[in-house]
Amino acid sequence: MPPRISSTKGSAVLREFKTLIPYAKRYLPFYIPGFLFLILTDGGQLFIPQIIKRAINDLSGGSPELQAILRLAVEMVAIALAVAIGRFGWRYFIQGSSRRIEKELRDRYFSHLIELSPAFFARYQSGDLMARATNDMNAIRMATGMATVSFVDGLFMTLAILIILFTQFPLLALYTILPLPILSVLMLVVGNLLGDRFRKVQEGFARLSGHVQEALSGIRVIQSFTQEEHSVRLFSRINDEYRDRNMALVKLFGFVWPIMTFLSGLTVLLLLWLGGPAVIGGGMSTGDFVAFMSYLGMLAWPMMGAGYTINLLQRGGASLKRVNAVLSEKPEIVGPPSGARSLGDGAIAIRGLSFAYPPSSALAGFPSARDEGAAAGEGRRVLSDISLDLPQGKTLGILGRTGSGKSTLIRVLPRLLDPPLGTVSIGGRDVHDFDLPFLRSSIGMVPQDSFLFSATVRENIAFGAPELSEEAVRRVAEISTIDRDLSAFPRGLDTVVGERGVTLSGGQKQRIALSRALAVNPPILILDDALSSVDTQTEERILRELMRERQGKTNLLISHRVSTLSVADWIIVIEGGRVVQSGTHEELLSREGFYSEIHALQRIEQRVG
Repeated sequence: MPPRISSTKGSAVLREFKTLIPYAKRYLPFYIPGFLFLILTDGGQLFIPQIIKRAINDLSGGSPELQAILRLAVEMVAIALAVAIGRFGWRYFIQGSSRRIEKELRDRYFSHLIELSPAFFARYQSGDLMARATNDMNAIRMATGMATVSFVDGLFMTLAILIILFTQFPLLALYTILPLPILSVLMLVVGNLLGDRFRKVQEGFARLSGHVQEALSGIRVIQSFTQEEHSVRLFSRINDEYRDRNMALVKLFGFVWPIMTFLSGLTVLLLLWLGGPAVIGGGMSTGDFVAFMSYLGMLAWPMMGAGYTINLLQRGGASLKRVNAVLSEKPEIVGPPSGARSLGDGAIAIRGLSFAYPPSSALAGFPSARDEGAAAGEGRRVLSDISLDLPQGKTLGILGRTGSGKSTLIRVLPRLLDPPLGTVSIGGRDVHDFDLPFLRSSIGMVPQDSFLFSATVRENIAFGAPELSEEAVRRVAEISTIDRDLSAFPRGLDTVVGERGVTLSGGQKQRIALSRALAVNPPILILDDALSSVDTQTEERILRELMRERQGKTNLLISHRVSTLSVADWIIVIEGGRVVQSGTHEELLSREGFYSEIHALQRIEQRVG
């Protein structure tokens, strides 16, 4: 019997598959010939018992003709060839379509992921997102491939076999299929439980993947704190939980499968009990009996295939729900459809900028408790009434204690964080009016925690400008002084740096990241404490070359070193989200305040150190 999925849970599963309708329409020209090949395969299989019946009747007649037997053998070979062609055809068209759908859905999933805002990634673990792109996609492929095949196959075979049996021996057919309705009821009951248990399995796999990903990313921390045993114990506990969830699913399906086999075996028992006397009494030929038994054996597959189909559909529905949950997420930061693609004079103006992270936001690690100055519904206010002007071609230095709001301030420029309307503008145009990719490509940012890809030094430097010439690559490497280290690398610029640049020192990673930003030659460059791991002498050389190279372009420097900020045309000091001091390097040194205090402390450190 064909599988049926009912009840509220079953309807919910089918609703998830509505999101695949566009893919089904696009690949309908592949599915239709696939179904025709599938029917060809089934038709050939249905014809085989008839040939066997004729052969047995001829042989049992006492005087079989060799020519007739040979003719039946040729027919059998022809049918076997047709079945083979049909089986290849439906696998090529239907299975091929399911893999194409899987590929397109995974492409769409990844494309959507990289467009989402940072707040989304604060809510989801990387391991969970990876599990949805792998295990869940496989389950969706099986639902759009094998589940479709088993459904159509089961429906066609069931109807065809029942028509054949009831046409030839209606009463015998009625009695022998009596166990089958029990099987259908069992499938309805178990089908709803399969989806819930498979969802728990996928969630367990996501947790397992998340732990592995986190452990491998933080392997240096784990080893430096000698927490290998703790990490292994935690993995073992999560792995045990994943095993238990899998076993719960397997036990349920393992309980159903023997029952299905037993019920299908009862049909053969009933045939022997009722059909055997008919053969002995002459009411049924031996060939008819063998053909009838063959059809009952073939009918067992659709019965057991019903459970297989429901299992695949429930798994696919549960996985599709997890994938759709991500696809339904909307980017919190978007640009206008026809945004501006020119920075004008490039001057940066900030007017009355205040910013607070959402309540309970994990972003940037700020607590959710509201400050007295935060509006109702806001989280902790990070910036309060910031105003400044930075003409094009000038360099702004920013100093402040940890958590004062420096990084938040520079993240609103490329709209990595979204500022209130009318507070931040470039070239006299609000940042919300720019085409978002253009805005971000116009602003090069080098954070303190430099991320490098598992690629060569050259590929990391040319990441934003793949067509960068050899001369340009070496020029930006010279500015960042990473060129001095190339001779120590096994293959120079073609040395693979390992995942996240694991083979490099902190200073080397920062200098490669700086080279990467310089390679795209952005109109605005932001260094967020990007040279903190570099010694002061190297830093002074980098800054000297950097200022010479970027004459006429705008720069923003965040640093805890006063020596770094001394190259800036204008410097601001942020404390508690407010600008408490501003001026040139010399002006700030001449005043009492945080800037002159830090300068004095750092001079003492240099003398002592």
